[in-house]
Amino acid sequence: MRRAIYPGSFDPITNGHLDVLQRATGLFDELVIAVARDNAKQSLFTVEERVELIREATVGIPKLVVKSFDGLLVEFARKENAVALVRGLRAVSDFEFEFQLALMNRKLEPNLETVFLMPREELTYISSRIVKEIGRLGGDVSLFVPPNVAKSLLAKLRSGE
Repeated sequence: MRRAIYPGSFDPITNGHLDVLQRATGLFDELVIAVARDNAKQSLFTVEERVELIREATVGIPKLVVKSFDGLLVEFARKENAVALVRGLRAVSDFEFEFQLALMNRKLEPNLETVFLMPREELTYISSRIVKEIGRLGGDVSLFVPPNVAKSLLAKLRSGE
């Protein structure tokens, strides 16, 4: 079985993420969405909330598993018997950082490939950070995230958590 890992903080998952994961499910026998537990970012949603939001947003997409992880991504990939990491590229500015990560991961685990996928052109400008900022400022995020995420984001921002 060719299993791939699509890692990220997914705080929250966006329509761009969904596009990349749908493309990746066509390339691999199974795709594990790996939600980072201990990332350097200040997360709005807990890891449990992010996992649940992704599960709800991906109902009906075959060959997909959602898990959280902490520690080194290559260790998680080994444990999951993954052959590849899937990384999304929105713009040229993403490439340098992603390229460095791919080379570092290859050094740590030479048998783990990195596959870069781009979302559809009309989704390339979407980022979780920008979506959260639009929501904080009272804007409509429904064009950028799945309906369950828009609802949860609005509720989270209204509650002041």
